[in-house]
Amino acid sequence: MGKTSGKRALFGVAVLILGGWAISTFAAAPSTAIQVSAPDRDYRDYPVTAVVSAPASAKSATLTDAKSGQTVACQLWRDGEKAMLTWIIPELGKGSSLGFKVALSDTAPGPSDGVVIRQGSDAAEILIGGALFTRYVTSGVSKPYCYPIFDATGTPVTRDFPMKEIEMEAKLKDRDHAHQRSLWFTHGDVNGMDFWGEGAKAGKTVHRTFEAIEGGPVMGRLRALTDWIAPGGEKVCEDQREIRFYKVANGRLFDWDITVRATQGPVKFGDTKEGMFGFRLASTMKVDAKKIDPKIGGTIVNCDGLKDGDAWGKPAKWVDYCGPVQGKTVGIAVLDHPSSFRYPTYWHVRTYGLFAANPFGIHDFPGGKGKDGSHTIAKDDSITFRYRVFIHSGTTEEAKVAEVFDQFANPPKITVN
Repeated sequence: MGKTSGKRALFGVAVLILGGWAISTFAAAPSTAIQVSAPDRDYRDYPVTAVVSAPASAKSATLTDAKSGQTVACQLWRDGEKAMLTWIIPELGKGSSLGFKVALSDTAPGPSDGVVIRQGSDAAEILIGGALFTRYVTSGVSKPYCYPIFDATGTPVTRDFPMKEIEMEAKLKDRDHAHQRSLWFTHGDVNGMDFWGEGAKAGKTVHRTFEAIEGGPVMGRLRALTDWIAPGGEKVCEDQREIRFYKVANGRLFDWDITVRATQGPVKFGDTKEGMFGFRLASTMKVDAKKIDPKIGGTIVNCDGLKDGDAWGKPAKWVDYCGPVQGKTVGIAVLDHPSSFRYPTYWHVRTYGLFAANPFGIHDFPGGKGKDGSHTIAKDDSITFRYRVFIHSGTTEEAKVAEVFDQFANPPKITVN
């Protein structure tokens, strides 16, 4: 690439490969040729994010398919001083590539029904394609949580209890563990204190503020600061969690990145099975539902082919929990990113419907006797966890969960000319 003047460089594009995001280190002019290549695997419904060198006046972008000339839905957004461009690649076969041209504009984008996030007094509501996906609840209990959670057809995939009591869950004996609220992040031993449970003797994770809330045609995101407060009221540490919700064609896809910071002093995450990034599945999905009604009940499977109870306490790159809800098969797959702390994580995934990634719970798990999975974060240091969640229709095999993980862990190659 030849030299670029300072004026033209203001609108340059820089892209890198980072985690599940495709990013490149090249710079380019306002109208930039970008090639996305798949040398050794297929990609489908794949979110691509590029860092874009752009002035503050740039408010939108146009992305054009170089071959067809058709405009591709994309979204320009800001992460601090960085400008980011996100779009979805519907399909890219092994050994092939796609070319794009991107141009920036100072015209603000129009309204979109892609991903809309509405902030209320006690929750942020996330809508995808005009339909409610979930609510990120920030007050009322001892931790933020997401409830309800729907698949792309509007089918609920997590339990209602204790937020709402319904007769079906009572019949399926699914009113236990009231602290397991749909989707949450916390741990059962932090400096010797329980943040997993609820009650006067338990710690709390308290929503402090949203640093960012935005939506658009392709993606929406929340960035929240959360304080971990001991039972006595003193702050133990904090976390920054960023959740990115993508509008994809097949199912629901979102990334959840959490960085825990030891702001007050050393923080020890103890070895206990009670943690950490957890779901409580819809009652008819749980494996144990078969004991009550053989017509329902789901299946747990991990990347190594271990199923149901055999998957509990085992390290794995991903786990999928699928089963029937309202007469159709749905599933939730949680994928652990290779850059996540202590990858591949262990899984506290139970046949009664609990589904949690837990990198610290080792001595409670099979083969863990005599081992110590605890970890101490030194003061002012941090650790980061990165997960992708894929809510799908059909079985693990039908949804191609293994391929979705492979794409997440191995981004396509991106070059800018």
